[in-house]
Amino acid sequence: MRKKTVLAAAFVAAAALTLSACGSSDDGAKKPVADVSVQAKTKAATVLDQPFTKPDLVLTDTHGKKYDLREQTKGKPTLIYFGYTNCPDVCPLIMSNIAIAKKSLPKADQDKLQVVFVTTDPERDTPASLGSWLKAQDTSFIGLTGDFPTIQAGARQIGIGIDAPKKEKDGTITSMHGSQVIAFSPKTDKGYLVYSEDTSPDDYTKDLPEIIKGETP
Repeated sequence: MRKKTVLAAAFVAAAALTLSACGSSDDGAKKPVADVSVQAKTKAATVLDQPFTKPDLVLTDTHGKKYDLREQTKGKPTLIYFGYTNCPDVCPLIMSNIAIAKKSLPKADQDKLQVVFVTTDPERDTPASLGSWLKAQDTSFIGLTGDFPTIQAGARQIGIGIDAPKKEKDGTITSMHGSQVIAFSPKTDKGYLVYSEDTSPDDYTKDLPEIIKGETP
């Protein structure tokens, strides 16, 4: 049985919703981006007392078509993550962990689950390049790109901070972004679970069946 521990909102704001620099120095990288009330923390996820409303985002998918996030994921269990394909570590690891766990689900449940990856580096992550990168993870994953201000505003709606990609002195480009995965219930379309970058494939494997049903793991 999982033990639930009540957490203070200030603790979650400081420790759960933070900015990460994928593969770059973390100098000044971690800072609170939202004040979120929580109900409890399961073994893997933070359970929000006041769930997020799904971002009002209309972007472009990997086929070059308009994608209305709220409309096209309505009533479906949905995981949303903001990251970029040139990230050398955190982003591919998170998506790989989800992909591994998803394969453990019955086929019917795999078809229900929506996994949405929204780029934080839209200048380089074109629909084609984003689609190619995601196919290596899972062919059903949804990739979205568009203009940076729209993406940044959408991320903020669910407490995730992202900064515009920055060119470093050595020529590399880094994207500072929150590394949390938000799970949305098919019953309410509200984001009620927050997963950190440390969530393992086993954690997702245990929790996904409950997320599919709109239950709290």
